[in-house]
Amino acid sequence: MALAGELRLLISQLRHLLREQVHPGDFTWSQTSALIRLERDGPATVGALARAEGVRQQSMGATISSLEEAGLVSGSSDPADGRRTILSLTDTCREMIKANRAMKEDWLCRAIQTKLLPAEQEKLAGALELLKRLADS
Repeated sequence: MALAGELRLLISQLRHLLREQVHPGDFTWSQTSALIRLERDGPATVGALARAEGVRQQSMGATISSLEEAGLVSGSSDPADGRRTILSLTDTCREMIKANRAMKEDWLCRAIQTKLLPAEQEKLAGALELLKRLADS
């Protein structure tokens, strides 16, 4: 149990440090979550996003509306049902996500290189395989 607790705390600390490396703007948690879901799962309707996020469709509609105004999400008619709108990330949003990830990875790379000796870096590489197995369970 002690190992699990320490690992949880360390992962939390690393996530916090990585988040500090980018300035994502003034996005709410709901907006960020919707963007992440659209990126990971692909285009979706407001209803599908609402169900996936466990919120009301009206709440998701307000979230999406603000993201559309910011130029991060765009909608197009569903070819199967013209009454529905399929939402996708804009190229601007994809570039922002890509840039944010690059900043996080750059910080992490520098931290690994400056804080860990080469032998420790090798141990960390080996530990990644173990962490991947945990994440797949």
